[in-house]
Amino acid sequence: MYVLSRIRVKVLGLVGQLLNFPKPFSFVGPGASLSLVREIIGLGVKRVMVITDGQLIQLGIVNPHIDLLKDAKVEVEVFGEIEPDPGYELVLEGVERLKVFKPDAVIAVGGGSSIDGAKAILLSHANNCHPSKLTGIWLYSRPRKHCLPFFAIPTTAGTGAEATIAAVVSDKAEQVKYAIIDPKTVPAMVALDPKLMVGLPPFITAPTGMDALTHAVEAYISETATDETDDLARMATASIMRNLLTAYTDGQDLEARERMAVAACMAGLAFTRAGVGYVHAISHQLGGLYHVPHGLANAIVMPYVLDFSKPNCAKRLAELARISGIGESAASDAELADAFIAQIRKLNADMQIPGFVKELKREDFDKIIDRAFKEAHGTYGVPRYLERDDALALLEKLLP
Repeated sequence: MYVLSRIRVKVLGLVGQLLNFPKPFSFVGPGASLSLVREIIGLGVKRVMVITDGQLIQLGIVNPHIDLLKDAKVEVEVFGEIEPDPGYELVLEGVERLKVFKPDAVIAVGGGSSIDGAKAILLSHANNCHPSKLTGIWLYSRPRKHCLPFFAIPTTAGTGAEATIAAVVSDKAEQVKYAIIDPKTVPAMVALDPKLMVGLPPFITAPTGMDALTHAVEAYISETATDETDDLARMATASIMRNLLTAYTDGQDLEARERMAVAACMAGLAFTRAGVGYVHAISHQLGGLYHVPHGLANAIVMPYVLDFSKPNCAKRLAELARISGIGESAASDAELADAFIAQIRKLNADMQIPGFVKELKREDFDKIIDRAFKEAHGTYGVPRYLERDDALALLEKLLP
């Protein structure tokens, strides 16, 4: 039944390896974001648009970067209207602002929504089209034009959007999330600055960190994983397992924040090449239908998907357990795979993440499954394919 899907996934995986997707130059460490801005100034830009969200403006997070630009006589326009799960209308509003201001470069400051929103705005602007025309994989569309010079400063350690070829946008009317997948959305340079993350509250640190873990784990068990993505996914998983709870309990711990920022970026690099899986395919539908934050949805769904996938990837999960220091070294692969999944559930519980989706409704099951299968099959290298009955049983476990 899934032979054609597997062939299509293999072809996409081979194409990804041959294309060697771009990787941004990264500034890392306390104050790295200001170093990035100084580098941008050194490029001789005269007009810069900063894309961010209103809360970061209110908190003054972006002020030092804007002040640094203005001190260098760079004209700055701030598009601070980004909201969670940016929709088509917001993207079009950003495009209009770009057309009017005509910047030399764009800097996205914020979490995944700010960076994804900036990517969608830039690509829509460059190609003079509605964002809905850009959804899907660039290979299946007409050639796209390059964006304006683009730089990113993430303020959360989770999405890895600063390193990926993807941007998620929402069709608010249809209550569906779509991915724009194109190497042209990768920033030229990024800054992983833990000082911007110390003020994140625990209820943001937890789901964003679990989002990064999902990226690493799904990339590692993907059928299109490579030696390079395996190295990135292993390092990211081990670091997140060791540092996320510390960042959650002590948000001022700069070392834990920096390690989480680097791990999230590595996980982003891994999944942009190896892909994700059913955790994302299902979580995207929960976000589209109920506006469940993406990282929270991933955290809740991941253990159930791994339970199902385990028969086909126990060895891989066991490897992640070993490198993360989970379980007994002499244990079997099956035992270590179970221990790894159990540790994910414990991490969720320690960070007060529930094991269910309170918004989930049984009458939406068919819609969720249809959309998740459409997203995953032929696109994601999942180790084990869900049949419809399997998916129904999984969603039952997610009910409150």
